[in-house]
Amino acid sequence: MNHIILSLFSVVMSLFLWGTNASAFCGFYVGKADTKLFNKASEVVIARHDNKTVITMANDFKGEVKEFAMVVPVPTVLDQDQIHIGDAAVLKHLADYSAPRLVEYFDENPCVRYELMERRSLDMAKNMAPASASARERDTALGVTVEAQYTIGEYDILILSAKESHGLETWLAENGYKIPHGASTVLHSYLKQDMKFFVAKVNLTEQSKLGFTHLRPIQIAFESPKFMLPIRLGTINADGAQELFIYTLTKQGRVETTNYRTVRLPEAQEVPLYVKDKFGDFYRDLFTQQVKREHERGVFLEYAWDMTWCDPCAANPLSADELKNLGVFWQERPNVKQRGGTMPQVQNVFLTRLHVRYDAAHFPEDVMFQETSDRNNFQARYILRHTWTGTDECPAATAYRQQLRERYEHEAQT
Repeated sequence: MNHIILSLFSVVMSLFLWGTNASAFCGFYVGKADTKLFNKASEVVIARHDNKTVITMANDFKGEVKEFAMVVPVPTVLDQDQIHIGDAAVLKHLADYSAPRLVEYFDENPCVRYELMERRSLDMAKNMAPASASARERDTALGVTVEAQYTIGEYDILILSAKESHGLETWLAENGYKIPHGASTVLHSYLKQDMKFFVAKVNLTEQSKLGFTHLRPIQIAFESPKFMLPIRLGTINADGAQELFIYTLTKQGRVETTNYRTVRLPEAQEVPLYVKDKFGDFYRDLFTQQVKREHERGVFLEYAWDMTWCDPCAANPLSADELKNLGVFWQERPNVKQRGGTMPQVQNVFLTRLHVRYDAAHFPEDVMFQETSDRNNFQARYILRHTWTGTDECPAATAYRQQLRERYEHEAQT
């Protein structure tokens, strides 16, 4: 006899029927905390605009496929063309793109920075330059020119030229790039040949090789004034608390819950270097602490971002076709000219990722949502900062070393 799975997705829909400028972040993407860190994890994608809703559901059902059945409450009889089979790969792409992430910085030589600042201060005084120098002035001081910059597929690309290798090496370090020891000699040899430098800011080719085998997602479409997710049926046959990841794709801005507190997870915190090899455990423990802090009643924001870009990227932004696969129906799909042809450009799609750990005792009501006009970016991002270990002496180096102990203590508390 089939086991009827009344999980969040089995239940997913008592819902609705349908027949910014941000400062760039410089750092290396290291890894992410994906949904597979959590047991009994289900995922649902809600694409919604003007009461029209498309919901894609997946879950972590384990066992014989023939023993699986999904129960989904809906407000009306669904026509055949309102029911589809989704693409698990696209949903996984969405999860990877929005996952909590670990990045790393490398401190530069404070004496080099100190000398350059002093030199520039003198130059500015001589030339009556304004007090606040632009990034372009900083590049000039280092003898580096950004000849071109692009966003191409998997990378943010910079094409650099430089007058000397030390300035180029310093520029790269200041902008978050790890430069191996001994690079100056090699850089210099290329500069002598009048070569430029192709620089990729974030490597997006790393793909997660972990993963459970999921049944293909089920997708339904309908229309309703209610923006909600029914979870109560999902607690009936649940063995303990369940993990739910909710991805909303909307046109206006960030989505939040109205009958439960929406909580932003701690972000942009520096963590000890050993976390690099244990980021999954670190993030799972951090999330559990936050759940307890909210007395097991919070809905946690892990990611909120315009779908056209990311910084740093844990995976490529979804393409227009992938978003259409997830139910986004309002794209105008203009064509962007590129070498070799044109490519559809994503427009007006804002992603919100919410993470809920729920049970009947703490989540007695279905989850109600509202779309806001807030398009500010947010990501659960954690930072590894490698210390400078040089022996140079200068006032800036002395101050730097004095600050390290305080930094270590703060990292340990995180």
